Amino acid sequence: MALKVFRYQYENNLVYQEFCDFLNVEKQSVKLLKEIPFLPIQFFKSHEVVSNDNLIQETFTSSGTTGIITSKHLVTDISLYEQSYRKAFSAFYGNIEDYAILALLPSYLERSGSSLIYMVKDLIQLSNNEHSGFYLNNYDELILKLIELDNSGQNVILIGVTYALLDLIERQNFQLKNTIIMETGGMKGKRKEIIREELHNILCKGFGVSSIHSEYGMTELLSQAYSLGNGIFECPSWMQILIRDPEDALTYVDYGKTGGINVIDLANINSCSFIATQDLGKKNPNNSFEVLGRFDNSDIRGCNLMVI
Repeated sequence: MALKVFRYQYENNLVYQEFCDFLNVEKQSVKLLKEIPFLPIQFFKSHEVVSNDNLIQETFTSSGTTGIITSKHLVTDISLYEQSYRKAFSAFYGNIEDYAILALLPSYLERSGSSLIYMVKDLIQLSNNEHSGFYLNNYDELILKLIELDNSGQNVILIGVTYALLDLIERQNFQLKNTIIMETGGMKGKRKEIIREELHNILCKGFGVSSIHSEYGMTELLSQAYSLGNGIFECPSWMQILIRDPEDALTYVDYGKTGGINVIDLANINSCSFIATQDLGKKNPNNSFEVLGRFDNSDIRGCNLMVI
């Protein structure tokens, strides 16, 4: 399926076709997954990455400080995104109506164009639970709601941006028994970045839970991977991770070795399904993966050469 998508996008996505041509990769010569060129994610900042001429239904944008160029993902069929996150959520967590969905995503709510807000808003509606909803800076109200729902036996998923979850447990120490804490990553400039193990230890202690769940997604993708604990992520069946050599972006490293994360997202049929991210990670033999950090700009040797 990935090879079929590659051929389709080579023919219909002019940005991707030109990128492949610069690499001297001919469409008919690609026979294996690892022979498919992966478009550096920076192209979403400088080009319109689309694979058809249909009207743009949604434009998702990345967050960024003033003066920073943000990524734009032009979505011509929003129903594909909806199908992707609904099926993925169901695969990892079961029936959405079994949960109350609480969202603590202030930095995302305060801007427009967030694909995460689009997804969570829909999940809140699909949960069909009167207690589901967004919280901005009303921490006291959220604290009372969390304790009330957890004590009642209601299954809860609290989806939060990292710094806001830390703010919450500084106000209240919890002992939650029926609640899943899902962090979406990132301090958004609000706090000093800390390593995942330390962060999850702090969150586990503050919420009184045994593990912290995580979501791995980005503006440029229409699919998410999920970690049910310990920072080990798994993909839905239409998404796959490859780890490229940090010194040579066109080759790959073995299981267990650190490199750049390449993502195959077949839900991106109308943009580009083959994305070379700026994240560092490693892949396990069972196809799960870990995210270990990000490249410094000075370290993105292969991707920088490709962009040039």
